[in-house]
Amino acid sequence: MPNTVWIGIGLLVVISLIDDIWHAPVWCRLLIQSIVAAGFSMALLLEPYGWMMVLCSAVAVVWISNLYNFMDGSDGLAGGMTVIGFGYYGLIAYLAGNNDFAVINFSVAAAAGAFLHHNFYPARIFLGDVGAIPLGFLAAALGMLGWMDNLWSLWVPLLIFSPFIADSTVTLIKRLLRGEKIWQAHREHYYQRLVQNGFGHRNTALSAYALMLAVGASAVWASGQSPAVQSWIAMLWGGFYLLLMFISDRNQKYYSNRG
Repeated sequence: MPNTVWIGIGLLVVISLIDDIWHAPVWCRLLIQSIVAAGFSMALLLEPYGWMMVLCSAVAVVWISNLYNFMDGSDGLAGGMTVIGFGYYGLIAYLAGNNDFAVINFSVAAAAGAFLHHNFYPARIFLGDVGAIPLGFLAAALGMLGWMDNLWSLWVPLLIFSPFIADSTVTLIKRLLRGEKIWQAHREHYYQRLVQNGFGHRNTALSAYALMLAVGASAVWASGQSPAVQSWIAMLWGGFYLLLMFISDRNQKYYSNRG
């Protein structure tokens, strides 16, 4: 892997550990995350694609780094996404004949599997910022590296991690539109609603795993299909997520009115 990935992981571990122990200011965390994302994106994309692509990539890397942390609020959820997401990265790389890249991703998935053994409900250990933020960065960075190595289309890593991306993005947009401070802790994610409404940590995690496995399998299959088929797969999953969110919002409003 490029040195920018290792350096980025190191910097993110340091600032995230400081935040876990002493609660670092939001501006400080975002500054370090932005420096890491910009450094990685410039090294990877500036020469072949220019500054606009660098900017888009840096924003995406910062966002995915943080959304991993946003989704680490239920036992086993982020750990399971790591096993499944990086496992699919490794599988596609292996099928494409890039064994070195496959081993890197399988290693992350295997380490997450050992962690998940103790993080599944009832959890005894937790990721914290020091685990979630670097994992989010790795998900984005390895997704970009796989694209640059022609292992997959750019939308494939987005689809593999789309259960996290869809939940966090829609939830944060809704909070922004209401004028709320999006960096403050809250319990409005769709997975948190499932837990709060009696579905529980265990069932929420197992349901999420099933969704992640199905989405990832479709990404693996579609990666070998025509661009038109790939677009249809992405749109179908987008429509499915919107339907699930619509149902959840209606149920939430119904039970709130009854209360």
